[in-house]
Amino acid sequence: MKKYSIYINDNTLFIADSIPVQEKEIQQLDVAGFDFKLFYKNLPANTAKDYLLLVTDPKATFKQIKNNLTLIKAAGGLVKSAKGNYLFIFRNKKWDLPKGKVEKGEGMREAGLREVEEECGVTIYSNDEKLCKTYHVYPMGSKLVLKKTKWYSMTVKGEPKLIPQKEEGITKAKWLSKADLAPILVNTYPSIIQVLEVGSLLEERDSVLR
Repeated sequence: MKKYSIYINDNTLFIADSIPVQEKEIQQLDVAGFDFKLFYKNLPANTAKDYLLLVTDPKATFKQIKNNLTLIKAAGGLVKSAKGNYLFIFRNKKWDLPKGKVEKGEGMREAGLREVEEECGVTIYSNDEKLCKTYHVYPMGSKLVLKKTKWYSMTVKGEPKLIPQKEEGITKAKWLSKADLAPILVNTYPSIIQVLEVGSLLEERDSVLR
């Protein structure tokens, strides 16, 4: 199965060549004449629904949508401590993972490491493995932005004290075990669920394009 996921707040638009196997109900959209900007404009406020564009070539359809949006690149990390716990932050009333925009002349992996260290006050020991990419759409002035975030698996030595970067709106930073994720899962973004699945913190419900 080939699948792309575009996240719009708590909504997810799947672009796939077969119907994803999942517990949540999915609404199939009419492919003929599909206009992403019109779809975005007509999305009801404060919803958390899944939508599907069932196409023979998901890559081509995704590329067509991407080319009509303003691309911003970002990078972040799923950080594991030596005790086997994972780093989470609380920002904008949601649990999240540390991430941020790539600066000019900066590589994606380098940006991910820098953002994690800045946002949580830790020193990253390794960030060798790329986990996945996520795509999130949001408005910026009169434009629609597609934020492409590359996620990396990272580690730290020991389990250092966390210092949340309050000027970035981060009010909490915590180390949590796999057994403590219930509060995260009920108050986070679909894109973060994808990262946790690929990072083996959760069981993957379906194949994800990496």
